Order: sequence, then structure tokens, then C-alpha cells
Amino acid sequence: MVDVQTEIEIKSPVERVSEYAANPDNAPEWYVNIDCAEWITKKPLNLGSKIAFKAKFLGRDLAYIYEIVEYVPGMKLVMQTSEGPFPMKTTYTWKSIDSNTTLMTLKNQGEPKGFSKLVSPFMASMMKKTNMKDLRKLKEIIEG
Repeated sequence: MVDVQTEIEIKSPVERVSEYAANPDNAPEWYVNIDCAEWITKKPLNLGSKIAFKAKFLGRDLAYIYEIVEYVPGMKLVMQTSEGPFPMKTTYTWKSIDSNTTLMTLKNQGEPKGFSKLVSPFMASMMKKTNMKDLRKLKEIIEG
């Protein structure tokens, strides 16, 4: 089991941070490895929404579909995929530190299969580094 959690403080109100981060259309802007996000279901984001992502990780092209399994605007978003060599659950949480500062947490959990299982310890450390890059980019975009 891979379980990676990262967090960052962003100088912006929780509403602004959560609206931006929860919008799949913005994912390619702040996620280092995501090339594109395409809606399978109709907008807006709701429980059951499905979004197809294309990404690169550890030199491999990945294509996967996330389904929104929990969504509380301004507080929490949980999406998961069950397909592929590395089924994954991604959770965003947002907490207001004060009126202009948000603590955003990004958590990835997954159960690797096949070859991915062999490299999961390495994968966890790479995911943590990559997630921190993603959160720093998100901070830069929102604060910039």
C-alpha cells in the first residue's frame, strides 16, 4: 500500500484555493505530470463526475479515469480510479488558517499491482516529491 500525504499553506482564502484546485480543467496547469483532463460526464463537478486524465510518471504514459466519490465544496474532494496497474485514491482537503490563508493537503493512496508492486517503495518517495512540486506550483499560481 502506498500512502503519501503533503501539505502547503497558500496565502489566499479557502474558497479561492478550493475552487481552483477542485476544477479538473486547471489540473494540467498545476500538476507537473498531467498533460490533459477531459470531462466524461457533464460539468459541474459533482458526486459521480468522471474525468479522464493523461499523464506521465517515471517516464511512462498513463491514462486513467477518476470518479468523484466525495465532494464537500471548500472542504474536501475525494476521487478514485480502480483501473490500471496502480488503482489510486486522491484526497484534497482545505482548511482555513485565517481569512487569507489556506492549508491544502494532498493525499494519494493506492494498491500497486504487477510490476508497480515491485517499485512501490521507490514510487512512494517519488510521489511525495512530485506532490510537493505540484503544491508549490499551485501556491505560485494562486498567490501570483
